[in-house]
Amino acid sequence: MQSAAEVLGKFSAQRETPPSMAAAHFINNHGVFVRPNFAQIPKVGARKAPTLCLCSSSSSSVGEKSEVFSVTSSSKCDVDYLGESTKGDLNVKMEHLEAFGIDGQVTLEGPIEEVAKMEAEEAEDLLRKLGIPSPFSSRHSPRGIFCTRTLNLRSISAIGYDMDYTLMHYNVMAWEGRAYDYCMENLRNMGFPVDGLAFDPDLVIRGLVIDKERGNLVKADRFGYVKRAMHGTRMLSTRAVSEIYGRELVDLRKETRWEFLNTLFSVSEAVAYMQMVDRLDDGSVAAKVGPLDYKGLYKAVVKALFRAHVEGQLKSEIMSKPELFVEPDPELPLALLDQKEAGKKLLLITNSDFLYTDKMMKHSFNRFLPNDMGWRDLFDIVIVSARKPEFFQTSHPMYEVVTGEGLMRPCFKASTGGVYSGGSAQMVENSLNIHGDEILYVGDHIYTDVSQSKVHLRWRTALICRELEEEYNALIQSRDHRETLIDFINQKEVVGDLFNQLRLASQRRAKGRPAQTLSTTNMDYEELTESMQKLLIVMQRLDEKIAPMLEADGELFNRRWGFLSRAGLWDKSHLMRQIEKYADIYTSRVSNFLHYTPFMYFRSQEQTLAHDSCSHYNWQHDETEASS
Repeated sequence: MQSAAEVLGKFSAQRETPPSMAAAHFINNHGVFVRPNFAQIPKVGARKAPTLCLCSSSSSSVGEKSEVFSVTSSSKCDVDYLGESTKGDLNVKMEHLEAFGIDGQVTLEGPIEEVAKMEAEEAEDLLRKLGIPSPFSSRHSPRGIFCTRTLNLRSISAIGYDMDYTLMHYNVMAWEGRAYDYCMENLRNMGFPVDGLAFDPDLVIRGLVIDKERGNLVKADRFGYVKRAMHGTRMLSTRAVSEIYGRELVDLRKETRWEFLNTLFSVSEAVAYMQMVDRLDDGSVAAKVGPLDYKGLYKAVVKALFRAHVEGQLKSEIMSKPELFVEPDPELPLALLDQKEAGKKLLLITNSDFLYTDKMMKHSFNRFLPNDMGWRDLFDIVIVSARKPEFFQTSHPMYEVVTGEGLMRPCFKASTGGVYSGGSAQMVENSLNIHGDEILYVGDHIYTDVSQSKVHLRWRTALICRELEEEYNALIQSRDHRETLIDFINQKEVVGDLFNQLRLASQRRAKGRPAQTLSTTNMDYEELTESMQKLLIVMQRLDEKIAPMLEADGELFNRRWGFLSRAGLWDKSHLMRQIEKYADIYTSRVSNFLHYTPFMYFRSQEQTLAHDSCSHYNWQHDETEASS
């Protein structure tokens, strides 16, 4: 094994090996990733230290100070073979190489397959020596960033962030529990019976859909077919689900009926509503409240919860003791600092008001920033009271926040370092002279943050879903259970195939026609019947084993609803379909960017199709025949 210093020496332009090969080591990695500034790494071996380093952690500093590289500008950028902009890519200045006696043309000679293989092996070795996880290993972890649409971070000029459940994560039991308490108190004042009810966050998960007409909570697959359902707080049987929703699809465009639980903020609302459905069903709701159906009940719950937010009691309580509600993430401010130092414009766009935003951001950020920096120093523009999703759809007046107490004055254009209230996304674009897919917006709400910024402005998007970490670990722990379940299902499929063939043979024999094959036609009638009876019993016993195992699949994540991203054993949930449709990348928390660098090129993975297994089988079959 080589030492870190020995590996580092291979990435220097001046070393004991031929200079042309040294240049090739860098050039063949151009456009893939930017190496750290190795010149600042302590020497841990006896090898002579490099006298020239062609590496840097900041594209702007490289291009302007060392003049080793040039940075592709917006006016000179092109698109690569994946259709992504090359803006922000580094380019080798050949005249710089020639000044050191390096022939740029010579470095391009030789089979690229051999050069690339050697380069990749040395890059992996160097990452290990430096103790830096590769993006590929990070992807296979609960803290990975997962890509649904290829995204070149180097081409992103500005990154906008939501605040609540994005830049800061609340303790769900604490935050949503208090929201629930205020909601219940308001319902009590409205005449609803709420005694004996308590907040139960396990009752619901993100991505479920409220059926306001039936008082049900449902989980749908990617096509909109309902797979699980709950009426009030009682789970419905598979048969009941089929009888109620067998001819219906969940259609989120019908907002009068369906309400999608987009975010963790929806938890308290859904828990309160489903509990009140029980009270409505058992006749506990007094007549003085008025005649109510399930849809009217939902409106009452939403009104009670809305009052809890508008009256300010909830946020005042949180501001007085933020440590009880916010789960700190020391890595998060550092991830944003990396992005800012890489030349990205950082934006904070939140629906929260200025006083709440300032208090919570100070608590969550300031203590983790270096050199007495404050949270305001990270952001080029701060927008509070943004009124999303309208912020992305229409234009509203914009006001500049001019004092620490939140006093404002009208303005028409945002300036760097300013804090503003209201306005619109188009105002932000015009102020920065950055538009469309040069902006990445990061938020936790699929509709308010991710969907609308993409649909109306073509911004690139990232979704934050903290539950991914718990689901990832639950999937790992469920691996043996799922493998056993799949084995049973495969066994039933094989047994069922034989049963169906024998059944068809019996059917043809009854009609006086030959069976599928001569051997089947010649089978003794009693042998055929006994075989079918035995196979049928085996399948029935397998069903008795499979059914409860299938019901239990995902219970390590949530015992009622199973996994967040799945509906059934193999299919995707409606939530996952929304994520794939609107989020270019998704991850559990913003600090995960710290493990990828601001120059990462996220590539979407191959999407499997139903007939892929057929082509894979044919490929294996051809390989087997070729070797025999």
